[in-house]
Amino acid sequence: MPHPIPTPVAPPPDILRCAYMELVVTDLAASRNFYVDVLGLVVTEEDNDAVYLRSIEEFIHHNLVLRQGPVAAVAAFSYRVRSPEELDRAVAFYTELGCEARRAPEGFTRGIGDSVRVIDPLGFPYEFFYDVQHVERLAWRYDLHTPGALVRLDHFNQVTPDVPRAVKFMEDLGFRVTEDIQDAEGTTYAAWLRRKPTVHDTAMTGGDGPRMHHVAFATHEKHNIIAICDKLGALRLSDRIERGPGRHGVSNAFYLYLRDPDGHRVEIYTQDYWTGDPDNPVVTWDVHDNQRRDWWGNPVVPSWYTEASPVLDLDGNPQPVVARTDTSEMAVTIGADGFSYTRPEDASRAQDDADVLPSWKQGEYKLGHQL
Repeated sequence: MPHPIPTPVAPPPDILRCAYMELVVTDLAASRNFYVDVLGLVVTEEDNDAVYLRSIEEFIHHNLVLRQGPVAAVAAFSYRVRSPEELDRAVAFYTELGCEARRAPEGFTRGIGDSVRVIDPLGFPYEFFYDVQHVERLAWRYDLHTPGALVRLDHFNQVTPDVPRAVKFMEDLGFRVTEDIQDAEGTTYAAWLRRKPTVHDTAMTGGDGPRMHHVAFATHEKHNIIAICDKLGALRLSDRIERGPGRHGVSNAFYLYLRDPDGHRVEIYTQDYWTGDPDNPVVTWDVHDNQRRDWWGNPVVPSWYTEASPVLDLDGNPQPVVARTDTSEMAVTIGADGFSYTRPEDASRAQDDADVLPSWKQGEYKLGHQL
């Protein structure tokens, strides 16, 4: 691991969960339509410059901020901490690392009080807060629920060129790895990390970065995701579906990936598993196992590996993107040979048996067979 980030002496802030994302969008009306009228997020407040949205079961002011701006990007990955005193810890932790920490006693957004924003050593804009305005939790307002109701913010996913370096830093910040993807040579392609007792609050995906891969909202059941697909079809918005619906191997969750009007990727996610025990085992997947990303073995569209949203610095400028030097997961999955397998024993047979996959399935992992 070249140039590891030093572990601070100062303790990290005690993070509870991912709480909200601030997205910059170039057409606020179009984005509002997508997130409110199509996906059913609830408007807490809005003005000419921003819309503050929350999920059905949320009691804090918002889970998503849509802010009008010139470049579609992410302004903040925001985490709630356990107490107001944790903000002092955040300042000390990041200051020791040489990162600028800006504190706003009145908050950076509506509904959020005393907050700290930083650009972390990986180049991502993070926010930490405790004070927040409470709003009505709509869990009991069944008259307002839609068939595809989004019930909570589940996680972020970040793209970074050096996944082991990122994982080590996130562990210093108090996160725990639940699952990862590796190859026999020890290259790590992605890792899932959590604070709340689910599979993840964020994931680190290998690629050119820093960028935001997706923000994910949870539904209660698989049928809620199917209802969203049906609604998109009925509205002639099926082109918003990038990938899925399907079931992940990693996380075991049922998923759907959408693209908003600016191309920001949104995952709809449900039914992962409990990870709260102190000895919860890490699950490691082989990068050549095509069931890791889709349990049913469906190919992953190339855009899912290559496209992501830029992130901003504290002054609102896009962060420079650093290229990944390790092999990309897409290159391994749908490279020149297009090889992947669903059973471990297939790996040893791969060089000698061209028919590891059925003849009608061979080749679909290659770029030229994505049509």
